[in-house]
Amino acid sequence: MNSNKHWKSTDRSGSSFNSFLEQEEIREEVEAVAIKRVLAWQLSQAMQEQQKTKQAMAKQLHTSRSQLDRLLDPQNVSVTLDTITRAAKALGKRVIIRVADVKGKRA
Repeated sequence: MNSNKHWKSTDRSGSSFNSFLEQEEIREEVEAVAIKRVLAWQLSQAMQEQQKTKQAMAKQLHTSRSQLDRLLDPQNVSVTLDTITRAAKALGKRVIIRVADVKGKRA
């Protein structure tokens, strides 16, 4: 028996947490920070794997080191998609974004 499946069917803490975020009207902000955290981590990992310094990356993107620091800051959600996709391209990567239905959304 998959214990993870059993846990999902009985534990409602995720639903409660989502409800809490919605009640506090911060769900979108929290989700944006989570997405940015992942993107910043992935870009940082690619830079490390390629042994690319921040200075070299900033030069390749024709931007300042402080702009690159904002891009790699997991809390800064104001970075544009253009900046993120240019950084990914400079690392030989691409950004894939999709819009999905909200699970359990009630009409």
